[in-house]
Amino acid sequence: MPKGREHRKSGTVPKSNPSVILFQPLKRPQTLTIHRGLWPPSHLLAAELAKLSTGERVFILMGVRRYIAMMVLLVAAGSVHAHAGATLLLEEPYSYDGTFAGTGHVAVYLDRVCADSPFVLRRCAPGEQGIVLSRYHGIAGHDWYAIPLLPYLYAVETPEQVPLYADPKLVAFLRDRYRRKYLAQVVADAPNGEMPEGPWVQLVGSSYDRTSFAFRIETTPEKDDELIRRFNADPNQGLYRLLSRNCADFVREVINFYYPGALHRGIIGDLGVTTPKQIAKCLVKFSKHHPKLESSSFVIPQVPGTVKRSKPVRGVVESGFKAKKYMAPLLLWHPAIVAGFAAAYFTGSRGFDPGKNALVFDPRRDLEPPMTAQQRREYQERLEVAARRMADSSIQEIKWPRVDAEAMPELDDSGQPVLTVRMGDTSVRVGLTRENIVSASESSEIAQRLLLVRLREELRRNGPRPAQSDINNDLSLLEHLQRVRAELEEPVAGTF
Repeated sequence: MPKGREHRKSGTVPKSNPSVILFQPLKRPQTLTIHRGLWPPSHLLAAELAKLSTGERVFILMGVRRYIAMMVLLVAAGSVHAHAGATLLLEEPYSYDGTFAGTGHVAVYLDRVCADSPFVLRRCAPGEQGIVLSRYHGIAGHDWYAIPLLPYLYAVETPEQVPLYADPKLVAFLRDRYRRKYLAQVVADAPNGEMPEGPWVQLVGSSYDRTSFAFRIETTPEKDDELIRRFNADPNQGLYRLLSRNCADFVREVINFYYPGALHRGIIGDLGVTTPKQIAKCLVKFSKHHPKLESSSFVIPQVPGTVKRSKPVRGVVESGFKAKKYMAPLLLWHPAIVAGFAAAYFTGSRGFDPGKNALVFDPRRDLEPPMTAQQRREYQERLEVAARRMADSSIQEIKWPRVDAEAMPELDDSGQPVLTVRMGDTSVRVGLTRENIVSASESSEIAQRLLLVRLREELRRNGPRPAQSDINNDLSLLEHLQRVRAELEEPVAGTF
């Protein structure tokens, strides 16, 4: 609204509008004049406050403080998109790494740097989102790859294509589709013409396998251009070594290019090996010591579904110390070694929570704060009501594990993923995105079951807390599908 334009508000203001309730009259019958810009002019606000009683002024000023806190949070959320920077992506371990090592993976996202190919960098054009850089082992003999952000996270090209739910077949389908379109010259088909096996799957669809924690720090256009020149000039040949040239060493060198000495190895906690968790911890500490630099952190949740959940990321000593299958025999036969691990753990590896104070990422919206514990309980109660409705209907007859195992992934006419499911002698399609789960689903029952699985995964206590808007949107979709089904089941007037 134009600056200086005034509106008069009186009476009770609905609580759903915090920008109005801030200066709402309390018990006084007279009208309170407010200005609806970002902030009221200070002398006018003081004049209005002077008309109120002491108790009313205290209440209003408390509201101002809450408003200030809310605005600071929103500015912090928007700063990720307002200022370009380098974002360290600390990725949780999964599969064998999660079982044995637990150190995870790390990459760096540069939102001002894009690529003409996985090996040729350039400055981004308006509207482009940047690329993710990381070091890999055993992928066509190259040291590093540059992958656009959305394909790197979800193996799709637009936010509208990101699925609400993922199973191993859908993940393989999306990865292979992207490989055939953009990476075929690097990763060729298997001899039978099908998708090849191998570590190339790490290049796309990271968020199907694991949760990632992001730590961003601002960069300058000049340093970005210099980085582009260096990467394009240097040979891109495989240099990976587990103990001295791993993915964490690569990201450490990139961040230190922008800020020399910011990241370093952990001598005690990681026995001199560079690990993802250690350099993430260093970047957080560096950001705290340089408050003038724009910085932020957020979490990128693993996509809910039947893909095995990732595990907490750890350092070298931390992984050994917390692995009971290793420590129990050592404690029995070599207690001195266990004591050494304990000393190294308590002096060098503990005390860093990568998800602390992190906002929540979703490609369809800006960053948002996670829901509170009270909000989680309220949504769990609301979900159980919806689940009981499903139990009282024929939906309980659907065996979800069997349906999921027999479903085949495809794309609809708009390029969004769907599942084709056999139901007796017929096949039905079920949409997998927010845009098509209602419009493209031929089975409301299966769509409801899919959303139920997603919501229970999002609301589990030992996982990252989702944003309130995401849970509310998912529950609204589920309740909408239930209302549509109930309307279809209602008898038509005049029939028996």
